[in-house]
Amino acid sequence: MLYEWWTGLRTNNKKEAITNSVQEKGVSEYTSLMNAAFRECHRLLKPGRYIVVEFHNSSNAIWNAIQFALGDAGFVIANVALLDKVHTTLHQDSKAAAVDKDLAITAYKPNGGLEERFALKGGTEDSVWDFVSTHLKYLPIATIKKEGLEFVGERSPRVIFDRMVGWMIQHNTLVPLSFAEFQVGLDTRFAERDGMYFLAAQVDEYDKRALESGSPRTRSLFVDDERSAIDWITEYLKQRPSTYQELFPEFTKQLGISWRKHEERPELAKLLEQNFLIYGGEGPVPPQVHSHLSSNWKEMRNLDKSNPLLVEKARNRWFVPDPNKQQDVEARREKALLREFETYKAHKGKKMKEIRLEVMRVGFKAAWASKDYRTIIDVSAKVPDEVWQEDERLMMLHSMAETRLEAER
Repeated sequence: MLYEWWTGLRTNNKKEAITNSVQEKGVSEYTSLMNAAFRECHRLLKPGRYIVVEFHNSSNAIWNAIQFALGDAGFVIANVALLDKVHTTLHQDSKAAAVDKDLAITAYKPNGGLEERFALKGGTEDSVWDFVSTHLKYLPIATIKKEGLEFVGERSPRVIFDRMVGWMIQHNTLVPLSFAEFQVGLDTRFAERDGMYFLAAQVDEYDKRALESGSPRTRSLFVDDERSAIDWITEYLKQRPSTYQELFPEFTKQLGISWRKHEERPELAKLLEQNFLIYGGEGPVPPQVHSHLSSNWKEMRNLDKSNPLLVEKARNRWFVPDPNKQQDVEARREKALLREFETYKAHKGKKMKEIRLEVMRVGFKAAWASKDYRTIIDVSAKVPDEVWQEDERLMMLHSMAETRLEAER
C-alpha cells in the first residue's frame, strides 16, 4: 500500500485468487479464479503427468473449493499428504487457531486413452471400471514413515467411489452403480489388502513393503458429520458386532466438539436402522457375529450356528451387512432420506439452521438424475452457504446445476 501511495499506481487485483470482503470475493469467486488457473495448468501438462498443489487454510469451504476447482479443470486427485515445514511463522506462533502444517495435494491429468474410451462407452459400468483401473495406477502403492507403513486413504473403497462419482458428474453422466454394487465390483476385480485396493501388478510390491514394515497403522476416523459417523460404526461393528447398549457409550465419545456447525447430530438408533442389520434370534447366527463370539468367549467356540446358547448370546447384535444384502439396505436407506428431502423442498421462511448432509447428498443426486436442476439451486438457497460449500459433492452438483440452467435460458 505504501508503494502504491508513493507511485500513484494501483495493483490490478481483479484476478487475484483470494477470499476478501474488500475485493467482494467470496468462496464462489475464489473457486472460479482457482479453476481458471488450474485449467491453464491442465492445458500445459502432458497426459498422465502430475500437478502438486500446496494448500494452507483451515476453512473446509476453501478446501472443498480447491478440490472442486481441480476436478472441474480435468484433474483427478491421487494423494493428499501432510507437509510439515518445521519452522513456524509469527502468525502461527501468536494465533492459537492458525494452521501450522500445509497439505500437498497431488493430482494427475488422465491419459488420452481414458477420455477416448469414455467418449465411446459413455456412462456405462465398463466406464466405471475403466476409470478405477486407470485411477489405481496413479495412486501411491505404499507410504512408509518412521512409525511404519501408512494407510493410503485414497485406496479405500469410499474414496475411490467418490472420485469415480466426481469423474462421472464432471462428464455430465449419471452414475450407473450404487456404493454397495461398487463394493462388490471392487472385491471381484481388484486385490484387497488391509482395507485398500490394488491392481494385480501392484499387490506384490505392497506385500513386500508390508512384510518389511509391518501392517499399516489403523486409520483414525475423524467423526464430524453423519457420513463419517456411519464409517466409524462400520469399522467398529466389523471388529465387534454389538448390541445397542454396548455401542452407545463408544459412539457418544466420538461426537465431540469437532462436529460440523450446521449438521444435525444423528441418533444412533436411526443410523443403525438405516445402515446396518440386527440379528433377532431367527435362523442361524450370521457368520460375522459367530466369528466375533467364538473368538472372544471360550464357551462359544465350536458351537453350531443354531445352538441355543450361541443364538441367545448373539441376539440383538448389530452387524455390517454382507455385500449381497448391502444393496437392499442401501435402497431402503435412500428411500427414507428422499422422504426427508421432500421436507427440505417444502420448507419456507428463514434458512434452516440444521440439516442432514446425507439427506442433501441423496436428494441432490436424485434431482441431478432427473435433470431437476432448479431443485438443487432452490434447496441450496434454503440453507447457509457454508453447508453446500463445505461439501465437495454438493458444491460440484450446485455448480453443474447452475451451468445447466444458464444453458437452458
